[in-house]
Amino acid sequence: MPIRIGVIGAGRWGPNLARNFESLQRSQLRCVVDSDPERCAMVRKQYPDIDVYSDAEQAITNDEVDAIVVATPTVTHYDICAAALEAGKHVLVEKPLTRTSEQGQKLVEIAQKNERVLMVGHVFLFNGAIRRMKQYVAEGELGRTLYIAATRTNFGPIRMDVNAAWDLATHDISIANYLLDAMPTSVSATGGSWINAPVEDAVFVNLRYPGDVMVHLHASWLHPRKARGIEIVGDRRMLTFDDLNTLEPIRIYDNQVKDDTVSPPFIDTISEFRAAIRQGEVWVPNVTLGEPLKTECDAFLDAVTANDRGCISNGEFGVDVVRVLEAIDRSMAAGGSEEAL
Repeated sequence: MPIRIGVIGAGRWGPNLARNFESLQRSQLRCVVDSDPERCAMVRKQYPDIDVYSDAEQAITNDEVDAIVVATPTVTHYDICAAALEAGKHVLVEKPLTRTSEQGQKLVEIAQKNERVLMVGHVFLFNGAIRRMKQYVAEGELGRTLYIAATRTNFGPIRMDVNAAWDLATHDISIANYLLDAMPTSVSATGGSWINAPVEDAVFVNLRYPGDVMVHLHASWLHPRKARGIEIVGDRRMLTFDDLNTLEPIRIYDNQVKDDTVSPPFIDTISEFRAAIRQGEVWVPNVTLGEPLKTECDAFLDAVTANDRGCISNGEFGVDVVRVLEAIDRSMAAGGSEEAL
């Protein structure tokens, strides 16, 4: 029997979730909810055989719905997810999980009490290139990870409800936590608000992880160029990821500083410095990307089928990301001070 899905929110992202769950053989799109009559009309035209509601409670209390998918503004996540979990529904909620880590932890506890799956839509954890990067880091292909730098910029869309960290950097925080299998120990951040004060339009974030690994994030919706890139610098090799390059998203550079145990007493030419650096070949691994959102939806169905509350991107993982976002806000409010986690 297919898992019956109710999608709450038919704005920017909800239709993509509805499309994927409708297309998968193991699930059935049962209903969609949105408060906008025009969007409801579009949903009815697209899916004439499903129920379309204007109130989330109608989906949550529907006995013909097994799981609720939440794609509404972040501030609404807690109330909707708590009601759905208490009603015995499994929940997939878009990132970030909640507006506070306290709310997120309460949702984790409600899910545990009701023995239901709570999963957060950190979609990049289901990206084939990111998963390959995780493999390289875990297997030591790059050597010891020294630092990671991530850029996520574009000219719009501009948000008024959350800042650029909560909207954009959330992706890269989840990626860094996933790649390093850890939480940062401290955060420092600065941001600028020029359009809708006090919402920061651009943020620059420095994270420190165990093992003296540094992570730098740049996120902005006020930028002349769209960029979605990550660089990982290891002591043996280096890796770049360009999410906008669907043909060759990953490149690996066989670059390293040579292990020269005999240092000259005095270096007086630039060539001597260059001699200590080795630049090897660059290769492009073959990566099957697919559609990350479809993989995410499949993973949610797997978790529901097995009632696996320890699935990837589960509630606990989502709470950790929110904790980092809260620390970023504290640091920006304090003028960039280093905040411990």
